[in-house]
Amino acid sequence: MLRRPPGPKPRFLIGNMPLAGPDPLSIFSAWATEFGDMFYYRAAWLHVYFLNHPDLIEEVLVRNYKNFLKDRVIRNSRWFFGQGLLTNEGDSWLRQRRLSQPAFHRERVSSYARIMTDYAEQTLATWQDGETRDIHQEMMRLTLQIVVRALFSLESEETAQISLAMNLIMGNTTGIRMLFPPIARYLPTPKMIGFRRAVAQLDKTVYGIIAQHRARGTDSGDLLSMLMGARDEDGTRMSDKQLRDEVLTFLLAGHETTALTLTWTWHLLAQHPDVEQKLHDELDRVLSGRLPQFSDLPALTYTERVIKESMRLYPPAWSLARTVVSDFELRGYRIPAGANVVMSQWIMHRNPTYFTDPQKFDPDRWLPERSQKLPRFAYFPFGGGPRQCIGASFAMMEATLLLATIAQRFRLRCLPEHPVILIPSFTLRPKYGLRMTLQSRAAATGFAPVDRDAQPRNLACGD
Repeated sequence: MLRRPPGPKPRFLIGNMPLAGPDPLSIFSAWATEFGDMFYYRAAWLHVYFLNHPDLIEEVLVRNYKNFLKDRVIRNSRWFFGQGLLTNEGDSWLRQRRLSQPAFHRERVSSYARIMTDYAEQTLATWQDGETRDIHQEMMRLTLQIVVRALFSLESEETAQISLAMNLIMGNTTGIRMLFPPIARYLPTPKMIGFRRAVAQLDKTVYGIIAQHRARGTDSGDLLSMLMGARDEDGTRMSDKQLRDEVLTFLLAGHETTALTLTWTWHLLAQHPDVEQKLHDELDRVLSGRLPQFSDLPALTYTERVIKESMRLYPPAWSLARTVVSDFELRGYRIPAGANVVMSQWIMHRNPTYFTDPQKFDPDRWLPERSQKLPRFAYFPFGGGPRQCIGASFAMMEATLLLATIAQRFRLRCLPEHPVILIPSFTLRPKYGLRMTLQSRAAATGFAPVDRDAQPRNLACGD
């Protein structure tokens, strides 16, 4: 008989279905505390091995990565995400990675800094002191404008249809629906009908943009132009279908995850005025009121630490999973082919073995002398190994520049009565958004930014 790690007692025929419950994160956290570095549970027909130690995670993502495929949730999403870097496997994935990599070289990524701060400035021009806004939706709108401009050279007024479709798609990747097979797309329910329409709208929009780029035949300086011009070792280029699939992947990675990083950062800053003050001190000292530039990033060290700490407590990608190809041994247990192996950033990032006082929002834990002592996979917001997020540098630059731009002008304050409930779908979203009150720093302190081209010198909101 197969010997398995300890784990929760199964419930009748269905086993345990934490993703179908109201609070999966609390369940996984409790199981990790009770059972330690590795535990097993069965979710209906799925055998799940949950790994809660950096060495075990490294074994899967780095040392033995060829023995794993993307998990069923990702594979089931191929009918709408296609075969982009998120969902592809094997030699086909490696070819796409090679073709896509030049689009994320430092020089290309740095050229988008001005786009990011320009759109942030446009957003701030619509904000008023004392008004209340859903900051999650504000960040989603802002990052979508940026990624659409960086990807396609399109202006913000052309993003409305993309925004509606992306929100509908991501809003329907929650709970038990994440395990539905692709055949479920044909269910005649209102949500699935709307889901199919959203995918069809995205396809129509993206293929239309690709056709326009091909007709122009020139490099527009955007990511799509870079992808269209990339050649593999044998001289071949990406087809329209491959371009479409990569574009949808980048829309998700460059839009959803950065927006959530910023959303949760505002949530944390509102509860920690001491951290917020240190952030403002750095911004005032480094920027003196002007908008940040790419060249300012090395000096915005505390700003970057705030982002890193936010992604520790609220990782936008809260877990990742793999399906085992061939039986293998881990900690004396034989993990069978077909089983799911799960690794959770949410669990690892809050592990007291690696993070002292793990619930505390402490950006200084990312000072080099402290962070260098961490094991490699105690913190992995962008995954790891060969399949680490290709857009990690883009996302970090974007989050840091947007935080610096907005925090110079406004403080954001929680509404005590607004419920903040986490929804762990593909990403970690606030179920009811994040409504906050805007406080102008200029109105409160007399601080006002100067010309942007000046030269450098069930949680409660209060929990």
